[in-house]
Amino acid sequence: MATALRHSVAAYNLSAASENKIHDDAVAKRFGFEGGLVPGVEVYAYMTALPVRQFGIDWLRGGYADCRFQKPVYDGRQAIVTGKADGKDGLSLTVTMDDVVCATGKASLPPTAPPPPVSQIATAALPGEADRPDASPESLTPGRVLGTFETCFSDDEHAAYLLDVRESLPLYATEQITHPGLILRLANRALGCNVRLGPWIHVGSTIRNHALARHGDRLAARAIVTAEYEHKGHRFAELDVLVTADNRTSVARIHHTAIYRPRQTVGG
Repeated sequence: MATALRHSVAAYNLSAASENKIHDDAVAKRFGFEGGLVPGVEVYAYMTALPVRQFGIDWLRGGYADCRFQKPVYDGRQAIVTGKADGKDGLSLTVTMDDVVCATGKASLPPTAPPPPVSQIATAALPGEADRPDASPESLTPGRVLGTFETCFSDDEHAAYLLDVRESLPLYATEQITHPGLILRLANRALGCNVRLGPWIHVGSTIRNHALARHGDRLAARAIVTAEYEHKGHRFAELDVLVTADNRTSVARIHHTAIYRPRQTVGG
């Protein structure tokens, strides 16, 4: 187990040119950060190395994870993921950069449970990119079923992602398994493809894996808004996301939390 308790990554900001300008150096600095933020979904990707080493492929089939992002991880800096047995057959996870705690979480392999049926969250049509409403309490009303984002990752996209997140475990390439970081990325797309956002911040997710996704699967993020609220001047949205493969297999259930309107933008 000792070899599974530390994972070091030269962090890389995959989203510097994305629509979410919190990942852009100039914009992020206006928000008080040192530079563009490495996306939380990639920090989660770094974190998954430890539970996969600890529990094996079974964690990708049925594991649990909870992650909270407290401080930024910056491009080019060393992110250190450490894990500690929690005494309950799980791991407590911590991500540090320059000895500052950036993220915390836990992971475990709970007893097998029936996956939710794919019909548990309905599908809906995505709005056109130009037709998305601005993110607001009105457009993110709890109970709203969001448009369903769908994609199929190519072999080349998988290979590029493994390089970008510095993934050292061989099973993703040899078994053609979709990386859990890409699965969590779909929850971001469920939000960003339905409403028009300014700079926004992913602050945490709870994930229960239910099945492997593999290269060539048609993946969909079925999502519903579960909460929208203000806290410390920020406006938050929470989503319930069911990631499915080929409209017949439930791959993962995700509770996704984001600051969709940081207090720095309110009134400005």
